[in-house]
Amino acid sequence: MSQPSNSSTASETDIAAAADRLATAAATGVPCAPVRDLIGSEDLVAAYAVQRRVDEIRRNAGAVVVGRKIGLTSVAVQQQLGVDQPDLGVLYADMDFTGSDSIPMDRLIQPKVEAEVAFVLGADLVDGPLDNAQVRDAIEYSVAAIEICDSRIESWDIKFGDTVADNASSGVYVLGTERHTLAEVEPADVVMSMSVDGTEVSTGVGTACLGDPIEAVVWLARTARELGQPLTAGQVILSGALGPMAPVVAGNVVTVNVSGLGSVTTSFSTKGDIA
Repeated sequence: MSQPSNSSTASETDIAAAADRLATAAATGVPCAPVRDLIGSEDLVAAYAVQRRVDEIRRNAGAVVVGRKIGLTSVAVQQQLGVDQPDLGVLYADMDFTGSDSIPMDRLIQPKVEAEVAFVLGADLVDGPLDNAQVRDAIEYSVAAIEICDSRIESWDIKFGDTVADNASSGVYVLGTERHTLAEVEPADVVMSMSVDGTEVSTGVGTACLGDPIEAVVWLARTARELGQPLTAGQVILSGALGPMAPVVAGNVVTVNVSGLGSVTTSFSTKGDIA
């Protein structure tokens, strides 16, 4: 898998305009036009520059970084967008709805759910080869997870540059309560089923995530270091979807079962439903 290149044709003015467009959509809850008119569809340097600007806006407003997510781990989705690599986004503390009764829909714009294996790091991934062995040693435990993806871009009309700029189409997430080491559960061997209101809507296996969720984290560790924001101990890593996404609306209940890692459930409510 390739890494981001080191050159861009987008101007600083266009990068700033793209970041402002996405930040405004996030703040207002009103989706915006794609940003590829400003930064192109495949300019990764520009797209990650936009992501960093939006990240700065969030941090300046008090957001706390707690981890990373990996997106586009499905070969089919990569082919659809015409790319040969995944992308990454930033996870913030206020994205974590683990233990919450429900997720308020007014927090989201166009949510879609997917099932994943999540990892929590017990060691930094800053120095060294950042290979499979080092990544495995750095992982403290794994859990089943529901990622609620979202797009600030109207109708999910995205190309690769759009989703990278938009923090890898991140929304919020929920982690399961069963924690297992890699000695107990091999991520590549898991089998997943996801249901919405009791109806199965997605199935998959660990190998659907770049052949092995561990290899997805290898890619993430190397790319994050190259971008100047290496992974550190304590961070949560959402390693990528094990099967297709499904849209959700207020009132839906989503349950994910991952073999060896147990189940995780969440629901979606309108603002008026929150006590």
